[in-house]
Amino acid sequence: MARILCIANQKGGVGKTTTAINLAAGLALAEMRTLLVDLDPQCNATTGVGQKPTDRHPLVSDQPLGDSILATKIENLFLVPGSRSFEDVERLAGGEKSTSAVLTNHLESGMNQFDYVLIDCPPSVGAITQTALAASTEVIMPIQAEYFAMEGLTQMIKVIRDVMRRPPGKLEFGGIVLTMYDPTLELTHEVEQEVREFFGDIVFDTVVPRDHWVSEAPSFGQSVITHAPRSRGARAHIELCMEVLDRD
Repeated sequence: MARILCIANQKGGVGKTTTAINLAAGLALAEMRTLLVDLDPQCNATTGVGQKPTDRHPLVSDQPLGDSILATKIENLFLVPGSRSFEDVERLAGGEKSTSAVLTNHLESGMNQFDYVLIDCPPSVGAITQTALAASTEVIMPIQAEYFAMEGLTQMIKVIRDVMRRPPGKLEFGGIVLTMYDPTLELTHEVEQEVREFFGDIVFDTVVPRDHWVSEAPSFGQSVITHAPRSRGARAHIELCMEVLDRD
């Protein structure tokens, strides 16, 4: 049974897609057969691994999901590409039962061929994110180590708890990861202390630093682990990957 990790936060710009790409790459390089699913209409997870968005999103089509899975440049890493189709975005975000049922069926079927499935969600608590959460076994929430880190988290936590209570109740809180971490700033340490005191052990020990290599890698269609393997950002994501594996 695959571990299905939903990477979610209602705030944009917190490193959500970056976390999804690099964690997926790290797991694949650890010889885990890994599938990255792009549910964000911006399709940054798709372009970030060197692929192009599709005309129609595979998760709202009637075709078997396996027909739409693409190989990437990294061995063991596969992709369900995103789509910028306005029609598909409307269908995914609309929350209709029929669309949610198709989406859930796709996400829950055919996953046994993978060890890990990572879902990159849009920055919202809408229907797409809630359906992804319901189909997942764990949720990982990136939080930027900045002033507004805790803003809006109450609503996100409420949505996660609501999904956890729904049958079959398989969703667990996988962890919180601090991103955009700048150890030279006093504010960073204050935010880290506040997050760790509030959330406790579910916060990963690893923090992801601000690093220009992390920002640059997607423009080459690569993870930072393959683009700049000796960078601070690459080391941090490898350590994060090891923590995820240890929590299995």
